Amino acid sequence: MLAAASAARAQVLLAAVCFGTSGTAQALGPGGAPTSVGAVRIVVGALLLWLIARALSGRASGSAAPGRIAWLAGVGVAVYQLAFFAAVDHTGVAVGTVVAIGSGPAAAGLLSRVVNGEPLTGRWAAATALACGGIVLLGAGGGSASVDLLGVGLAVVAGLGYASYTVLAKRMIDAGAAPERVMSAAFGRGAVILLPVPLVAGLGWLGSPEGVALALYLGAVPTALAYFLFARGLRRLSAGETATLTLAEPLTAVLLGALVLGERPGAVAIAGAALVLAGLLVLAAPRGRAAPRTVVAAEAQG
Repeated sequence: MLAAASAARAQVLLAAVCFGTSGTAQALGPGGAPTSVGAVRIVVGALLLWLIARALSGRASGSAAPGRIAWLAGVGVAVYQLAFFAAVDHTGVAVGTVVAIGSGPAAAGLLSRVVNGEPLTGRWAAATALACGGIVLLGAGGGSASVDLLGVGLAVVAGLGYASYTVLAKRMIDAGAAPERVMSAAFGRGAVILLPVPLVAGLGWLGSPEGVALALYLGAVPTALAYFLFARGLRRLSAGETATLTLAEPLTAVLLGALVLGERPGAVAIAGAALVLAGLLVLAAPRGRAAPRTVVAAEAQG
């Protein structure tokens, strides 16, 4: 059981690393309205997740994702994309990203407590506090930023959207749905909701080979592959712990910014990165010996 949980954490951390490549990929791409790029990413990713689910359907033992809950999760996917880009437009990348990503784990933990009855553990609280504090320092270390109340509010909405589809995905997986089917269902519905966005925002950036390559990369790696791994890890972990582990995303983004884009984080950002790592290590540290009843219950959930 401990080995399975460790493997699940590794899957979520690898997913977070994939998430963290999206900003650098977009910076190297041909440009385009962020809302259009984000929506195309979800559409391409949803198609690839559907193909993965189809390919694995013969071997998957789980049932299909419930339609009503899958639609609610799809709304969460769409809300996150739209609210996040609107927040960044109002209050800047640093503040918008910090508030959206930083609020996600706390919101996911609280929502999972209400929706799925998952306990809020001291380990989760400590890890989330450390990692979220690190995210704040990462944002502060990124330079000057304006704070707009509407932008902050939209970023909180984005965090709630992310938390909601994480919690609802966990609910569907615990009910017996195969993880790849859950992600396919949620992102497929999110793609339907977001489909008008690139038509309004414009698709001119797709007119070059670089634009097509960007769309394929964003759909394949930080969406399809990442959420496939994310869902696999979610089978064994609580929604709150999973959301906290994905705080490795901005850490990855900072490292790639330094290595690929030549950005040089300051001392404050480095301290923030250290706090994020500390929070992740708190979650990754070996647990004590569990009581047999706890083990049986955890196995039943998996």
